[in-house]
Amino acid sequence: MKLLKVKSVALLFFVVLFLDATAQQGVLPEDYYKTVFVSQTEISPDGNYVAFTRTIVDEENNSRHSEVWMQKLRNGQPDGEPFRFTDATVQSSSPKWSPDGELLGIQSRRGDDSNSVRFIRVTAPGGEAFTIEGLDRDPVWSPDGSRIAFVREPESDEEQPERAGWIAPDAITNTLDSTRFDGRVITQMRYLSDGRSSMLPHPSIQKKRQLFVIDAEGGEPEQITDLPHHVSQIEWSYDGNRIFFSADPEEDDEYNTDFTRNLYFVDLESGESELLLEKDGNQSNPTLSPNGRFLAFQHTLERGAETDVMIVSLDRNGSVNGSPQNLTENWDLQPGGLHWTTNGNRVRFSAQIRGNAHLFEVNRSGGEVSQVTQGERRLGSISTTKDGRYLAYTSTDAVTPAEVFVSRADGSGEAQLTRFNEEWMAERTINPAEPITWTVEDGTEIEGWVIKPVGYEEGESYPMVLKIHGGPHTAYGNTWFQAFHTLSASGMFVFYPNPRGSSAYGHEFMYATMGEWGVMDEEDFMTGIEAVKEKYSGVDPDRIGVAGGSYGGFMTNWLTARFPDDFKAAVTSRSISNWKSWYGSSDAQGLTEFEFGGYPWEQRDLYRDLSPISYVENVVAPTLIIHSEEDWRTPITDGEQWYMSLKKMQVPVEFVRYPRSSHGLSRTGEPWLLVDRLERKRSWFDHWLNEQD
Repeated sequence: MKLLKVKSVALLFFVVLFLDATAQQGVLPEDYYKTVFVSQTEISPDGNYVAFTRTIVDEENNSRHSEVWMQKLRNGQPDGEPFRFTDATVQSSSPKWSPDGELLGIQSRRGDDSNSVRFIRVTAPGGEAFTIEGLDRDPVWSPDGSRIAFVREPESDEEQPERAGWIAPDAITNTLDSTRFDGRVITQMRYLSDGRSSMLPHPSIQKKRQLFVIDAEGGEPEQITDLPHHVSQIEWSYDGNRIFFSADPEEDDEYNTDFTRNLYFVDLESGESELLLEKDGNQSNPTLSPNGRFLAFQHTLERGAETDVMIVSLDRNGSVNGSPQNLTENWDLQPGGLHWTTNGNRVRFSAQIRGNAHLFEVNRSGGEVSQVTQGERRLGSISTTKDGRYLAYTSTDAVTPAEVFVSRADGSGEAQLTRFNEEWMAERTINPAEPITWTVEDGTEIEGWVIKPVGYEEGESYPMVLKIHGGPHTAYGNTWFQAFHTLSASGMFVFYPNPRGSSAYGHEFMYATMGEWGVMDEEDFMTGIEAVKEKYSGVDPDRIGVAGGSYGGFMTNWLTARFPDDFKAAVTSRSISNWKSWYGSSDAQGLTEFEFGGYPWEQRDLYRDLSPISYVENVVAPTLIIHSEEDWRTPITDGEQWYMSLKKMQVPVEFVRYPRSSHGLSRTGEPWLLVDRLERKRSWFDHWLNEQD
């Protein structure tokens, strides 16, 4: 009996230990395969359905699979469970309702059919998808639903050569046999674009997207415009006789640095296009009021200037009546897409504010911009019913991937429609992101967040990883970052701040680092580390790591070179080490031309002084370098320079090169490579911060 009792106690002790270990299991890199992603929410005009795109990760096939799902509503609340609306055997996305709510347009390529635009009649769950003859691009219905407008390249009877544009038509050198020559002869500056595995052909062979209109029942589309530049952002007039659009007549001038996008309209009867209004800068996103009397649009005077919401009055014929009015002159955040309230009294738009993203609105006569939705979270993909009573959107926060929600127009009565990630997340311990603020020398307040290690105990000591965002004009906030939680699960504090240069804190804050990249914001990072150590006694000052991608990779290189005694390990992803070499190989030279005040030969010293490679001899932190081989935004040559320098100095370093991958690997890359990247970052820090003496 005594032996049995001892065994029972031992068994109980084992069970308790097992349950405790299970309860303390944090997020793993491979949990990415379990994550369900929602996007592209579209509430029906009558508010009876919310359509959205649901994407899962197919681990076995190293791919993603998207379907359009539906949630039935009753009085703005869920009626039953969400259900798959499209064929499970094919990819479907981008739901868009017809004005009467009877048709749902989707993007879904099927079989050998090159036309991916399909429609489903919403008369019952599911249904057979069909095409509309003559329509093969995203549909924009006329107000009465009788016609559909779209933009595409005009068709031509002339067959393009297989390698058209590979040899620039203005090349001076001769090609003896173009059928044998499979290289490139380039004369334009824009021959690379991140996300494209191949080089761009010469722009002279590119057909310009024009405006077409087709009957809603299908037929032969009518080409409305024939312009020497692309047509985009189309918007029907109230009476359906005109279509507004935006276009940049200087789009092919590689030396043009002015903002020259304008608003136009085309008369559908005559086919004549006219400039809507004379105004310097970029005009974009024309959005007509419900009664057709006002047109809202966005205006940016020049690079680095604020983007404002403008409004202009229209006469009966749809022509401009008076001067545009700036509705957001005294509001310095960045407005997103525009839409009107149903009564036409207010213009609404999304914007990031500090760590959040919400819906805002302003009266059409101007005045104070007010925030409509609330909460420590980020909303996205906001859509509204025809009567303006209800909203549908996605919402994410620091501990939850995005799910679909619905609410009244004022944000009240909110209901969560999907819970796709709850089951697997219930098996994980996920610590919240705790906000922290501190003040730098010039009095500017900086904001950040801290996630504690999974299994954190008071009195114990833990390493910390400083995470740095890209941009630099982006921002961290209340949204799901799996990478942060995998580090937390490995017993580390994770600190992610928004230094000067970040968006969402006003225009002056966002451009505070002009010409001082690294020099100014290094103070924000280093004082932030001190603020975290002061608030959290469990942070071990001798075990601090740093990591970031893109601009965050540049800052990782910069900090380890400038503060070599402060960092025990580093992971630098898609980084910049040498601004001069980056300038000659990137697809985004205009970034430093503007922010550094000129070309490298005009600002020779600045390009050198702001390059981490100028100080690389100071680096002692073991460094993992991660780069994509088809990254044209921050080409891999910068990673190669950093790797070779550290290797020559015998600093512990590994160089991970991902094939078939662009700058967006961490967001949209192949799932196997994306998850591999998460594990390599986790295991590098685990080795150098947890396992070393």
